[in-house]
Amino acid sequence: MTDMTSSRSVSDQIQRRNVMVLVGAQAFLGAQLPMNFIMGGLAGHVLSPNPCWATLPITMIVLGNMLSANPLSSLMTRHGRRAGFALGALMGAIGAAISAFALMQGSFILFLIGSLFTGSYMSGNGFYRFAAADGASDAFRPKAISYVMAGGLASALIGPQLVKLTEDAMAVTFLGSYLTIIVLNLVGSLLFLGLDIPKPETAAAGAPAGRSRRALLSDPTIIVAMICAMVSYALMNLVMTSTPLAVVGCGYAKDNAADIVSAHVLAMYVPSFFTGHLIARFGAPKIVGIGLVILAGAGAVALSGVKLEQFYLALMLLGVGWNFGFIGATTLLASSYRPEEKGRIQGINDFVVFGGVTAASLSSGVLMNCTGTSVVAGWQAVNVAMLPFLVLAGGSLIWLVMRPKMD
Repeated sequence: MTDMTSSRSVSDQIQRRNVMVLVGAQAFLGAQLPMNFIMGGLAGHVLSPNPCWATLPITMIVLGNMLSANPLSSLMTRHGRRAGFALGALMGAIGAAISAFALMQGSFILFLIGSLFTGSYMSGNGFYRFAAADGASDAFRPKAISYVMAGGLASALIGPQLVKLTEDAMAVTFLGSYLTIIVLNLVGSLLFLGLDIPKPETAAAGAPAGRSRRALLSDPTIIVAMICAMVSYALMNLVMTSTPLAVVGCGYAKDNAADIVSAHVLAMYVPSFFTGHLIARFGAPKIVGIGLVILAGAGAVALSGVKLEQFYLALMLLGVGWNFGFIGATTLLASSYRPEEKGRIQGINDFVVFGGVTAASLSSGVLMNCTGTSVVAGWQAVNVAMLPFLVLAGGSLIWLVMRPKMD
């Protein structure tokens, strides 16, 4: 028992160092995420031939994320986390370079291609949370995931301010911002040299192979965790994607839109300092349930009006709801598979989650620009669309909690 406790302690010490590296990567490299979400819809609105396609660049980012999830998961299974994260950062730099060139050429198609490459970085970023869980003890795992997500707090402060500083730094709006993203990726990728996560060992003959994909997807806990993660992330993306368009469309400045997105991203990550402790104390299902209720509250506030303070409050609630729902669902998933199954299920999970987010992102622009006679009507349509998905996630969570426990 003492040897086992000592082994766990050493494992957690190594993992705490890895978590520090991942927090730094989330903070520095992650700054490009709010930058891309602020600029994607606004630049898309200028470049696109049809206003209904304004948020298509953001959809392409999420599509790139979805398409990269399984290949990146397989690559990391064979070559380790460090290789996958470095490749993701390289794709982010390439995506920003193509986007910058697209702005200079005024090409919407090139801008979409650049956004697709950017999605590969976003996919790599998504695996930071799983890397935090690798090798961590049951007690430290939810805290490790939560701490890494908390690194987004710095990205919430850095990203929008970089947009404000660089959006008009060159003759073409946002060109300087995309060049800045290239630097973030190239410099930030050096952080991964500090990771101490060994490459996966080749399975010995006769070693447990774990459950098949079919068997994993028959596990009720895994299914509900994936549904709740997908709904939490998709609804956050649905509303956030349209927010800059709604804010500017209601007569406020682009700087107001950037500040609201900044407040939103802060609300996404500030709770991470205690979300892990709450999960450890009350259990992941309860925290996920609270997150879904808060997401519903965000929709209610958004439907109540379009004053600046209502945008701020709705987007901050949206961030907190995402934090509880997504981190809780990730922890629930991470406790439902064995180490030899992680390469199999993590890629499937992110493919499903970001498949839903892709659909939400695409729907966001259509709902915002093409379903009503005004900006306000479009904004209301976006928020009403949250309801059926909240019912789906809430119903599945209640079913999981209420179902008879199997011995």
